[in-house]
Amino acid sequence: LYRYVVLQSCNFAFVVIIQSALSEPCVPRDYGHESFVCVCNATYCDTLLTNRPVPLNSVSVYTTSKSKSRFDFSLEQLQKAQGFSTVQPTITVTDEKVFQTIKGFGGAATDAATINIKSLSSKTQDQLIASYFGPLGIEYNIIRVPIASCDYSTREYTYLDTPNDFNLSTFALAKEDINYKIPILKSAFAMSKNNLSLYGSPWTAPAWLKTSDNEIGRGWLQGQAGDKYHKTWAEYFTRFLDEYKKHGIEFWGLTVQNEPSNGLLVKSSWQSTGFTAEMQRDFVKMDLGPALRKHGYGNIKLMILDDQRLFLPAFPEVVLADKEAAQYVSGIGVHWYWDWLIGPDVLDDTHNKFPDTFILGTEACNKDSPQPDLGKWDTGVKYSNSILDNLNNWAVGWVDWNMCLDLQGGPNWANNFDDSPVIANATADEFYKQPMFYHLGHFSKFLVEGSVRIHSTGTDLPSDIKYVAAKTPSGSFVLVVLNTSADDVPITVVANESMFNVTSPADSIQTFTWSKYQ
Repeated sequence: LYRYVVLQSCNFAFVVIIQSALSEPCVPRDYGHESFVCVCNATYCDTLLTNRPVPLNSVSVYTTSKSKSRFDFSLEQLQKAQGFSTVQPTITVTDEKVFQTIKGFGGAATDAATINIKSLSSKTQDQLIASYFGPLGIEYNIIRVPIASCDYSTREYTYLDTPNDFNLSTFALAKEDINYKIPILKSAFAMSKNNLSLYGSPWTAPAWLKTSDNEIGRGWLQGQAGDKYHKTWAEYFTRFLDEYKKHGIEFWGLTVQNEPSNGLLVKSSWQSTGFTAEMQRDFVKMDLGPALRKHGYGNIKLMILDDQRLFLPAFPEVVLADKEAAQYVSGIGVHWYWDWLIGPDVLDDTHNKFPDTFILGTEACNKDSPQPDLGKWDTGVKYSNSILDNLNNWAVGWVDWNMCLDLQGGPNWANNFDDSPVIANATADEFYKQPMFYHLGHFSKFLVEGSVRIHSTGTDLPSDIKYVAAKTPSGSFVLVVLNTSADDVPITVVANESMFNVTSPADSIQTFTWSKYQ
C-alpha cells in the first residue's frame, strides 16, 4: 500500500511516497455515551502502526478525538526555529533538563479480566491480547497480578486455606491461576516484543492468620512482626513466586499489600489485610524482606503503600526512615481513588524526600455508573488527566485496573462493578475498545520503557491544554497533548533548535514524535 504525503517547504512543495502497511481503522459503534467504541472480533480489529518510514525533518502525529478519530496518522513539517516568531500558544520542549526514567504502562490480569478474555473464541482472544501487547497494539509492558482472589473474582479464596498450616504444606495455586491467569499471561509474553514486567499484589492473608478470622473487611495479621503469623505470611509470597516460576512466569515486582488502609476500616466490603505504616515497616524489615532474599528473590522490586496518595508523604516517611526496612524497598505504589482530596504535588514532595525510590501509579479505574458506559469519552479524559498529573510529578508509570470486563462490569463477587478499557461480549464473540483504551495507548505506545521525561513549558496556553514531553532511548522526542476544551487550539511547538505548528482538535488527545532536525 502507498500513502502520498505533500509537504510544503519554503517556496516549493515536494511529494513523498511512503510505502508501508497502513493501520487498520476502527469499526465504530455508538451506544449513546458521547463518543463510540471500536468493535473487534475473530476476523477484524483496528491496529496502530508506528514504524512506518517518514520523510526527513517531519513530525508524526497520532490523533484520537471525541468526535471521530482513533490514532489517526498525519505528518507535520519540522523547521528550524532560528528567528521564528508566533502569536499563538506555544509549548517549548528541551532535553537539556531531564527528570525521571519511565518504567511503563499496563493493566491487571485479574480473575475477572482473564475469565472474560477466555470467554471469547481463541481467535478473538488473540485479537484482544494483541491489541494490548502486540506490535500493532498499544504495547503494554506492565501487568499487575492479584495474589489469590480479590473482589474481581467469582469467589473468595487464598492459596493456604487450611488452618494452622504454618509449614505451607497445603499451599497450592487455584484453578483461576491454572485455567485463566497463567494461560493469558503466557499469551501476552508470546505476543509482545517487549520485556513484560509483572508485579503481584495480595488482597488478603488466609483468614486464620488474621485477627478477624475473616478474609473480608477489617482485620490484620495476628501477633506482631517477627512471629510465626508474619513469617508464614512472608513465606506465602515466596511460594507464590515459586509456583508461578514453575509455569515459566517470573515477576519484576511485588506490592506489600493492596490498599492496606481498607483492612483498618470497619466497612471494608471485600478481601483486605490492614497495615499501618509502622506495621508495614516492621513486616518488611523483619519478615518479608529477609524471606525474599533467603529464597533468591532479593532483586524483586518491592513497593510499599499501594494505596491512595492522600497518605503521602507520611506513610513512606515512616517506612523509609528505618534503614533496615528501606534496604528492601524499591518503590511506592499509589492509587487514584481519593485524588480529589489532595493534589499531585504530594508526589513531587515524596520524590524530593526519597529521590532513589520510584513512584508508580499501581491502580485506577472508572466507576461512574452501575455498569460500563460504552463509548463514554470522559472516562478516557479522566485517565489521561491522571497520567499527565502523575508523570509531571515524578511517577515512572501508570497501571490500570482490570484489562477486560463483561457488559455488567464484572464478574465481581462483591458486586463492585466498574468500567474497563476493553469490554467483552461473549455472546457475540466480540469485544469493544473504549475511549479509555486509546487514551492509554497515547502514552503506552510511545513513552517506551527507558524514556526520560524532559522539560516542557507552555506560553499563553488555555487551561484546557495539558501535556508531557519525553525523549526515548533511541533519541526521538515525544509530546503528548490533551485538549479538553470544545475548541480547536493552534499550538507552536519549539524543541531545541526546531519548531512545528499544529492544531489540537477540540476534545482530543494527540501524540507527536520526531527526531532532531537535520
